Amino acid sequence: MQDSNPGLQEPPADAPGADDDAADSPFAAAEDALTGLREEIAVLVEDARTYAEAEVAFQKTRATIAGKTAGRAAAMLVLALVLLHLALIALAVGAVIALAPLVTIWGAIAIVVGVLLIGVAALVLAARKDADVVAALFNNVKGDSA
Repeated sequence: MQDSNPGLQEPPADAPGADDDAADSPFAAAEDALTGLREEIAVLVEDARTYAEAEVAFQKTRATIAGKTAGRAAAMLVLALVLLHLALIALAVGAVIALAPLVTIWGAIAIVVGVLLIGVAALVLAARKDADVVAALFNNVKGDSA
């Protein structure tokens, strides 16, 4: 049987020029360009993935080192505060012993405790001023956003 629409028939494979037309076709060139573009995009995506994985690994390593170093620094600071506390106790005991011959033992204790309490009061007042400054900073932020 014959095909009713002869214009839609493909040329036979052994017909002269059948492969030449496909190779020289503008569609073939576009297909080659798209294939090359797809390959380049795939390489770019793979490179981006590799970069992201390397960046994540770097940040994890940096965070681990920072955490260990911060922990060690905190431990050193706590130890320094303990030693400072012991030094202040020794200073207070030494002051009581040094003042005892001058004003009796109870007078020496009263003087040392009084001086320490005055120092505590001065530090608390300074901390309160700083706390007021911080509170004022946050009160302004709340006032601006409302």
